[in-house]
Amino acid sequence: MTIVDSLNGDTVENIKGLLRELVQIPAPAGHEGRVRQAIQEIITPHVDSIKVDALGNLIARKGRKAADGRHILLSAHMDEIGVIATHIDANGFVRFTSVGALFLRYLPGGHVRFLDGARGLVGVNIEPGQTKFPSMEQMFLDVGASNRQDCPVQVGDLAVFDRPMLEIGNRVVGKSLDNRTGVAVLIEVIRSLGESPHTFTFVFSVQEELSRQGAMTAAFASDAEMAIAVDVTTSGDTPQAARMAVSLGGGPAIKVRDQGMIADARIVRWMADSAEQAGIPHQYEVLELGTTDAQMIQVAREGIPSGCLSIPLRYLHSPAEMVDLNDLAQTYALLTRLLTGKAAF
Repeated sequence: MTIVDSLNGDTVENIKGLLRELVQIPAPAGHEGRVRQAIQEIITPHVDSIKVDALGNLIARKGRKAADGRHILLSAHMDEIGVIATHIDANGFVRFTSVGALFLRYLPGGHVRFLDGARGLVGVNIEPGQTKFPSMEQMFLDVGASNRQDCPVQVGDLAVFDRPMLEIGNRVVGKSLDNRTGVAVLIEVIRSLGESPHTFTFVFSVQEELSRQGAMTAAFASDAEMAIAVDVTTSGDTPQAARMAVSLGGGPAIKVRDQGMIADARIVRWMADSAEQAGIPHQYEVLELGTTDAQMIQVAREGIPSGCLSIPLRYLHSPAEMVDLNDLAQTYALLTRLLTGKAAF
C-alpha cells in the first residue's frame, strides 16, 4: 500500500484540486498578485493571522508554542518563470528576454499568455545550414499581429507558458508545477494540521525565480528558530539524464546540498529519521545547479538553521513539467509528521 492509498482520499484529491486551480493562474516573478489572492482566500479561515508584506509575500501565523516547542518558518514560492517583451518590430513580432531561468530547448513552438490575456507562440529563425541550437536572439513571439500598430503587446509586458494541466496515469503534467506543487502541499498542511507544540510562520514568497529576495525579507521579519523550504528538484531518471539520485515516485527528496547552501545537518537527520520511523519513502538531494528560498532564509538576521523538502520533477522550467502524485502525498505526510512531533533541536 502506498502513502497515497493510506492517506485520507480527500487529502490527495484536495492537493490535486489545488494544483488544477493554481497552475492556471499567471504569476511571473514580481507579478504574483493573482495567485496570492487565491491562496489568501483559501487559507485565511485556517490561520491565526495573515498579512501581505511590502514586497508582496503572503505571511500567515498559526499555533501557540509550548515549552518544548519551536517557532518554525515554512516557505513555498508562488512565482513562476516567464518572458518579458523587449522590442516590437515593424511587422508586429515581439522580441523577448527571460524572467527567471529559461532553457532554450523548451521554447520553440511553445505557447505563451500575457498578463492582459493576449496569447502568442514562440517562433525561431534558423539560418541556412545552421547546426547549433538557436539562441534566444533568434527567437520571437508571434502574437498574430501584422504590424507594430496592431500588436496587442507593449515593451515591458510579461507572459508565462500557456498549457492546461493533464493527468497521465498517477502523474500530473503542466506549467508552473515549480512551485505550485509546494504551494498546494503547504496549503493542505495548513488546512489539516492537528495539535502541535510549535508555532508556525507560513510564507508564500515572491521572486524566488529571480533573486529569492522575498524569502529573505520575510525571514528577516520573523523570529523563527528554524526553517523548511518546500520546493521542487530535478530528477535523474530519464534516458541519459544527468547523474542524480532522485526519481519520480521515490518520495520527497531531503536536500543535503545545492548550488547555494548546505542544509543544516540536524534538520537533514530530523527529516530522515522521521521518514524512516513513519515508513515514508524518501530520497537525498545533492543539486549541482540551482537553489531555493532556504539559501536566503538561513542567513537572515543572525542566521536561521534551514533545510528543504524537495518534490521530484521532470522537465524543470518547461511548459510541461511532471510530478508524481505519490510524491506529493508523501511530502504532505512527512511535513505533517515533522510539524506535529518533536523538533530537530
